[in-house]
Amino acid sequence: MIKQALLQLWGTTGLVGFLSEGGWGNAVMILVGFLLLYLAIKKGFEPLLLIPIGFGCILANIPFAYIAGVDPSGGLGGGAGFIKILYEAGVESGLFPILIFMGVGAMTDFGPLIANPKTLLLGAAAQFGIFVALIGALVISFIPGINFDLHAAASIGIIGGADGPTAIYVTTRLAPDLLGSIAVAAYSYMALVPIIQPPIMRLLTTKEERLIKMEQLRPVSKMEKILFPLSVLTICAILLPSATPLIGALMFGNLAKEVGVINRLSDTMQNALMNTVTIFLGLSVGSKMQAEKFLNLETLGILALGLIAFALGTAGGVLIGKLMNKLDPKHPTNPLIGSAGVSAVPMAARVSSKVGQEADPQNFLLMHAMGPNVAGVIGSAVVAGVLLAVVPFMEPLVNGLRPALAMFM
Repeated sequence: MIKQALLQLWGTTGLVGFLSEGGWGNAVMILVGFLLLYLAIKKGFEPLLLIPIGFGCILANIPFAYIAGVDPSGGLGGGAGFIKILYEAGVESGLFPILIFMGVGAMTDFGPLIANPKTLLLGAAAQFGIFVALIGALVISFIPGINFDLHAAASIGIIGGADGPTAIYVTTRLAPDLLGSIAVAAYSYMALVPIIQPPIMRLLTTKEERLIKMEQLRPVSKMEKILFPLSVLTICAILLPSATPLIGALMFGNLAKEVGVINRLSDTMQNALMNTVTIFLGLSVGSKMQAEKFLNLETLGILALGLIAFALGTAGGVLIGKLMNKLDPKHPTNPLIGSAGVSAVPMAARVSSKVGQEADPQNFLLMHAMGPNVAGVIGSAVVAGVLLAVVPFMEPLVNGLRPALAMFM
């Protein structure tokens, strides 16, 4: 009896799990989780995101723990693990992205965008990578082992907006099977903005352009700040109702901040709610980095396309910034702020300012970069609404063209 008990105990140890078939994959993913923790703690790469994601990855890959799954034995550890419950309640349902947008709205000052409306074009230009990645996903689907339909391609493309909540929201509705890989890619690239963007920015700009000093922004009245979220929501409701869940949450959070009469609610959105949802979302996203689901060709394709989309989004914003500067030399635009058109708020704006100060320590671009940065949040939500509205109707057409396209591949 004692021998059987000891054998039973041995069979449930993590060591046995790592030595079993496929156990090496769990070990690899746990090392990836530790790498994410290292980048967050030692290098300071978006620790609020990477620490929960990295720890969730480690927990999900511990053999026989079933923290992100269901214990098949039904014994004392039976039932769903706590991260699985969080994932189903908040990520699969699309609730967490909505709450994140509400918190982002409450933390965001749209003043720089209101003061300089043309920066809205930079936020729009930074969404260029989304559509390139969408097309790229359809192209690589002809590779054996990869099969991305239009729904999957649209979900992959949205990574280019560097907006994790939007990527999750779109994927839950179009390609839920790819949710784990897409969420991990989106949040990983958001965290790596300080590494990915600067080389692209320096490559596409001259030193003279990086030295450009922009005019001081005009003061924005309280009335303008109150009317802005109401106006955006009204336009969105009329033209693109499919985007109103995200836009509506964003604008509600911002209105709560700007009216000044519900500071308790605004403070809750900015702090308690935002922090709680970030913890739960990070653990949930990290839990989808399970070896059996993550270590495959499709996931590698998603990671590659997401990086390309993000890089092209950064480049698109910078190039439009250069064009704006040429077309309106009387009101100079530093092209570096175009890179902030991706939705990683406020990190992308800080990176724009940092690269600008490398050329001139007295050139302060942060507030100017916040214009395209918050415009990028709106832009990615609008693109998400467009994809949700259009993709279901375009799928038959794309499927009809596949045989003809396959002849050229």
